Amino acid sequence: MEYSKLVSVTGLSGLFELLSSKADGGVVRSLDDKSTKFVSTRIHNFSHLESIEVFTIKDNVNLVEVFKAMDESKEKLPAESDPAAIKKYFGKVYPDMDFERVYASDMKKMVKWFNVLKTNNVELKLSEAPEQESQQEAGNKSKQQSATKTGAVNNAPARKINTPRKMA
Repeated sequence: MEYSKLVSVTGLSGLFELLSSKADGGVVRSLDDKSTKFVSTRIHNFSHLESIEVFTIKDNVNLVEVFKAMDESKEKLPAESDPAAIKKYFGKVYPDMDFERVYASDMKKMVKWFNVLKTNNVELKLSEAPEQESQQEAGNKSKQQSATKTGAVNNAPARKINTPRKMA
């Protein structure tokens, strides 16, 4: 299972694997109970885990960086019902986190999601390399298109502009 296919759905608890998407929603599979269902975008919003960032004292970091720090830490995961213990845990594991802007409920979600990712053996890595290549290819295509458009405009015959129409 790839980290890039995982989403969080508003109104539904847990994490989901996005199997396919359509204009009016998507087919998702729950990582908790492996059930598959269609989720409408009229009611729910999808958030890819790759696009979620966490506030820090310096620059914002991607959620996967926090998960990696949690994975490398020797600290035991706190109970999900104790906000003070969760805050203390993140103070040790990721001390650069901005605790004024990251709420206890967000940290609680991170602990829950990390447990789900570990039980499903999801590899924690971003898929940035293909995205950068596609952006470079798109940039090259747009340069080629703009070059052909300007060439076509320069070779076109002059057109009359603002000629009055004769009324019958």
